[in-house]
Amino acid sequence: MTRTSQEAEAALGRTNALPYGVARTAATLAEVERIEAEGPDEVRAYAYTSLVDAYVWGGDVAKAYVPFTRALRLYDERPDLFDAYDSHALFWSFKWMVGHLSDFPEISVAQITSTLEDMARRFAVAGHGMNAVELSRFQWARARGAAPEEVAAAYETWVATPRDDYSQCEACEPGDRAAYLFEVGRRDEGIRLLETVLTGSPSCATEPGDMLSHLQLAYLDAGDADAVVRTHRRGLRHLDGETTLDAPTARHVELLARTGNHGRALRMLEKVAGALLEADSPGERLSVLTHVGVGVRVIAMAEPSTPVSLPGVPASSVDELAAWIDAEARELARAFDARNGNDAASARLARSRDRDVRTLRVDLDVLSTSAAPHEHGPAQTGSAEPGSESADSLDNAHTLLAQAESLVADDRVAAARVYAQASALAEAEGDLETAGLALAEAAQLAALEDDAVGATGAFRRALALLRAGGAAPRTAGPVARAAAAVAPERGDQEAVLQFVDRVLIEIAGQQPDEPAPGHGTSLTARDSAQLALEAAELRDTRARLLATLGNLDEAAEIAEDVAAEMAGLGRTGDAAHAFWLAGRCRAQSDPEAAVALLESAVEGFTMIRGERSSRGAASDELVELLTALGREDDAAAVLSRLMAT
Repeated sequence: MTRTSQEAEAALGRTNALPYGVARTAATLAEVERIEAEGPDEVRAYAYTSLVDAYVWGGDVAKAYVPFTRALRLYDERPDLFDAYDSHALFWSFKWMVGHLSDFPEISVAQITSTLEDMARRFAVAGHGMNAVELSRFQWARARGAAPEEVAAAYETWVATPRDDYSQCEACEPGDRAAYLFEVGRRDEGIRLLETVLTGSPSCATEPGDMLSHLQLAYLDAGDADAVVRTHRRGLRHLDGETTLDAPTARHVELLARTGNHGRALRMLEKVAGALLEADSPGERLSVLTHVGVGVRVIAMAEPSTPVSLPGVPASSVDELAAWIDAEARELARAFDARNGNDAASARLARSRDRDVRTLRVDLDVLSTSAAPHEHGPAQTGSAEPGSESADSLDNAHTLLAQAESLVADDRVAAARVYAQASALAEAEGDLETAGLALAEAAQLAALEDDAVGATGAFRRALALLRAGGAAPRTAGPVARAAAAVAPERGDQEAVLQFVDRVLIEIAGQQPDEPAPGHGTSLTARDSAQLALEAAELRDTRARLLATLGNLDEAAEIAEDVAAEMAGLGRTGDAAHAFWLAGRCRAQSDPEAAVALLESAVEGFTMIRGERSSRGAASDELVELLTALGREDDAAAVLSRLMAT
């Protein structure tokens, strides 16, 4: 039975509400195929443009051209099927097509030029403004390596063309302009443009993360270390989102290496390692290889034998990695040169080598290494004589804690340092629990600002202080979980595991009929429930730490037990996350078991509001695994369930 237009539109609305990724793309494709086969025709335009959107933002740009051309054909044959929304979506996607087609060297100059000419003709016939057309002309001239004066003229024409309904969003356009200005040496002009825009709060799928990644490098070239620090830290906050930002992340790798923060650069590189092998497009991959290549060469000049291990990359040291990246980038640049009929891509790649020697030492530490554990453990209690000085110090410590809390929203770096000062004062007066908690707050803020060294050392010290101060499990447990999230950055998992195990032993020793340490009364039912939850959360932490150490089978076993515990405690969301971890750990050794675990995770996320992103990501993994196992019907069933909820 053919669905009504309202029913089909509602189904597409549900697919469009999913996070971008495999599940959304597959679900949208299934809807398109159903509408093409069964109707109603009135929804075909909406279906095609929804699929274009899913492909573009889901990392399958090359596949977007097919539904785009079908939408164009439908527009020519049945313009009556396009309402205002459908028409706008179709014309808007022209920018994506022209811009992304140029990122594939196998797409000929003639095909891209033809698409651009068709865009210009259709915009003119429809009476739309020409700003988007001029932007696309500029982007294509720049991409194909046209003469500098031709590119400059195209840029000026675009900027001079009045904005309209199809212009880049007000967050994207300044970044696009500044990227060109920086490339052609108009650095100060680009900096002024972005500084003006960033006084507001520009925001879209890729901004302000993209513009900040350009701006930090411009400040580096200008020698403004303070601005580099400020902009880099602001940029870090915008790298992790629903949209993958591989090229901006690669610029952060370059920035970190060129400012002497080599360890941070290599850790950042791990976040974009997959794009060294395969990105959304060859053009995106070349950009990643170029920026990462600069960073890795800088590190190789100072520390060539530094070990690296990136999945699929045949390099075990920094100098080997630099050589591999160079070879890959050169080959890709030659492919673009062959398409463009010039050597512009290779020349641009060669110019990037000039940046290898343009370095600037920048201190990005949030906490000094003095926050690391003292060799002989925390200070002993009872060393200070009671008196006014002690009382004043503790009063100052609590004053500093209040000050730090007030700073967190606006200045995390300053807040972290004040927390560390408060910790030192509290420790000096023997209040080790307060000292440990304050230092843990400092460590967490340092981690958010990418100071893995300072954060790891501070967490270690905080855990030692809490242990020496006899902190209760419900106090120490959350700190251990926070420390565990940072531990893999510096290989500190074993130390955190030991602390977690100690707390679990303490919890196991607190039976409901025994006095709770420091309380002198029996544990109430509420206390018991809270301790049971704390134990389950710590076991979950243990599983995650083991997984980062490669002990996947043990991690999976623990995670499955935790999932059952969490479900019994009524913590459906936590149970779903534990099932998800177990499924990931089982994916290689026992994929069929992993399927069942991932299905449980998706089911749990479906029941919880606020888990949309996790549900989408777990569904992506489940669909991919089912497809790899040849269970296409089961994968389709997963998508159907997603659509139904």
